[in-house]
Amino acid sequence: MRPIKPLFSYGPVPTYRMLLCAVLAFGLMFAEHRFSAVESARSHMTSIVAPIQWLVSLPSEGVRWGAMAFSDKQSLIDENGRLREQLLTLSNRVQRMASLTAENVHLRELLNAPNPDDVPYITAELLSLDSDPFTQQMVINRGRRDGVYIGQPVMDASGLIGQVVSVSAYTSRVLMVADANHAVPVEINRNGLRFIAQGTGQLDTLNIPSVPATADIREGDLLVTSGLGGRFPQGYPVARVTRVKRESSQAFMEVTAEPIAQPERSRYFLLLFPPAPPDASGLGDPESMARQIMWPGDPAHPDAHRISEEALKAALRLQAEGAP
Repeated sequence: MRPIKPLFSYGPVPTYRMLLCAVLAFGLMFAEHRFSAVESARSHMTSIVAPIQWLVSLPSEGVRWGAMAFSDKQSLIDENGRLREQLLTLSNRVQRMASLTAENVHLRELLNAPNPDDVPYITAELLSLDSDPFTQQMVINRGRRDGVYIGQPVMDASGLIGQVVSVSAYTSRVLMVADANHAVPVEINRNGLRFIAQGTGQLDTLNIPSVPATADIREGDLLVTSGLGGRFPQGYPVARVTRVKRESSQAFMEVTAEPIAQPERSRYFLLLFPPAPPDASGLGDPESMARQIMWPGDPAHPDAHRISEEALKAALRLQAEGAP
């Protein structure tokens, strides 16, 4: 059997070959950073690779199906009993939740506050997890044809998994909250203090930077999405605080947390479709803004700082026309 010839070996020609590959790699990274056409080409290439990913996942699917087909009867009975207990527990929580939901709606009506809408979602199945220990990403079997978009929140049964960072026709790549390049606005469920949860590259650790030494944060506190930024809907579990280190000589504390989601155990996920955030100016349509203000000509109006020039012109025009 002939040995495989290495791509790079000693000598002048292999050195030039390695230099050429390095230049091509840097050129592709620069092109992807500067030109949107590369992202489109990458999306099409991902669609071509999707059948291969499906074929690669077939052995694990076969093993899983075989394990279920040849499972012993007693193990199935035990699992059925555990699921019945879990169903009973969840039913009890749902009954309490119905009462709390009705009370919350009544309080919001007293405060004249809008009720939050239900967030629609679709389900997705795991295709693969990256084997790189410093890159926490995964591929799921939903893509552009299913309405998936870049930045879409992804959940599992426990909490927030991450967000979609790349979409092809049939698959999507998800950046998980534990990745070092991921950050999510969070708040403490107990008192509403808001922070940023930053990934560390380790699957079981998040860093909470810039926490003042006087902040009321404790080990065991639940961190949920704050809703700031408009990308992640408010109130979804993200992590639980595991370590709070205070030093009298430091202005900030060292706080770490453990993600609640379990991507290494979960196989099915939810892709949320939260409402689109308002535009960057926060003003919306000038005509709508003009109808919301009582007297656009008054600079002391409390909404005057939010009125753009276009909205002000529209408001003056509506006032001149006698519009309601």
